[in-house]
Amino acid sequence: DSWTPELKLKLEKFLALIFKASNTPKLLTIYKENGQSNKEMLQQLHQQLVEAERRSMTYLRRYNKIQADYHNLIGVTAELVDSLEATVSGKMITPEYLQSVCVRLFSNQMRQSLAHSVDFTRPGTASTMLRASLAPVRLKDVPLLPSLDYEKLKKDLIWGSDRLKAFLLQALRWRLTTSHPGEQRETVLQAYISNDLLDCHSHNQRNVLQLLHSKSEVVRQYMARLVNAFASLAEGRLYLAQNKKVLWMLEGRLKEDKDVITRENVLGALQKFSLRRPLQTAMIQDGLIFWLIDILKDPDCLSDYTLEYSVALLMNLCLRSAGKNMCAKVAGLVLKVLSDLLGHENHEIQPYVNGALYSILSIPSIQEEARAMGMEDILRCFIKEGNAEMIRQIEFIIKQLNSEELPDAVLESDDDEEEDDEEDHDTMEADLDKDELIQPQLGELSGEKLLTTEYLGIMTNTGKVRRKGLVSVQWSVDEPLRRPVTPGGHRNGYP
Repeated sequence: DSWTPELKLKLEKFLALIFKASNTPKLLTIYKENGQSNKEMLQQLHQQLVEAERRSMTYLRRYNKIQADYHNLIGVTAELVDSLEATVSGKMITPEYLQSVCVRLFSNQMRQSLAHSVDFTRPGTASTMLRASLAPVRLKDVPLLPSLDYEKLKKDLIWGSDRLKAFLLQALRWRLTTSHPGEQRETVLQAYISNDLLDCHSHNQRNVLQLLHSKSEVVRQYMARLVNAFASLAEGRLYLAQNKKVLWMLEGRLKEDKDVITRENVLGALQKFSLRRPLQTAMIQDGLIFWLIDILKDPDCLSDYTLEYSVALLMNLCLRSAGKNMCAKVAGLVLKVLSDLLGHENHEIQPYVNGALYSILSIPSIQEEARAMGMEDILRCFIKEGNAEMIRQIEFIIKQLNSEELPDAVLESDDDEEEDDEEDHDTMEADLDKDELIQPQLGELSGEKLLTTEYLGIMTNTGKVRRKGLVSVQWSVDEPLRRPVTPGGHRNGYP
């Protein structure tokens, strides 16, 4: 009788030793773990939903207002057409009628009493006010943002957790991208530069710039976004250009990083760097033209941003004689890539393709290669289907292709010019803040709230002396581009 319980005990000990069973069933553990991550995901989704609903309401209000304005305008336009027809048959328009039409026109833009008090019967009054209503609203008394403790900020950017680093980089970028252009934005940028936020002047082994090489993909991406925001402003470019390492690090990221958004932002920053002559020279020497030609061989697998900024960067580098001479080494490939891009469905790139072609065709060896491949016939095909501006630009390119006189002086003259500051404009594109990777969980601080709660500094903000307005250099829109531009700036009406 005693043998059975002993055997049972031995077996139990043996099994306990072999299988190391826990007291909690495995199924229960799986259920609990899954429940926790579901809870976090639900909180995140809830936060996103609240934000989406808030944006949706804002857009709905804007839509309703625009729709009401549109209906009002159609009604007023119909009445004005009627009254124009009436004047043809000799009926006069009374001042009272004109007054009533104008009151209706301006009722949404100014208080009713003000609309009634203006004498619209004076010639030109209504049209002047209408045009003025289209002018951008000037923001008055925009407050300066609170000062920050940059020592603490930089310490956490170097030693903090990856999640904290990402939130800080995001908040610092938002400070730049969402600030009002003018004194507010200039003061933010000036504070970043005077406190050497990106450690461009630091010689320490560990510094904020090294975040471009972080093991965390999110941190790398958010650092690239912040650098791109800096590069969007002329003063920011000047600050970044003082450290040659910045350019080398960005070129390295461009060739190595697999993340699409990181590469887009690195490319955007490099393209804006190419507005400055010393940086153009460095990029040409580093062989960036060959890399650009290589990725542009297959433009359909590139995002619109990558395509536009790659072609614009290529054009800016091709405006220099050193860049043209680089292209001459692979003339056939460059011409094929550019002629293929002429027919691309993204029409935003056409001015840059035309500008690049026009530039490189000033080199005799590239001209010969172009003639050998029948470039003129290819260009004439695009004349048949292009718009008026495109047609005129292609005619200029054909003229350049067939020009015989190319004095040697032309090939080197552009490198002797001084730094061009007229083109160094500010362009803060919306793409900087697209597709955010991180969302705060409930109770987690982010954005301006994170900065002003955890990193508030002693109030040092003072109004900054405004820079002189940029002198825009004009040339005919019929001609291909012959000065460095950036896609955002070119679209926003810069020359």
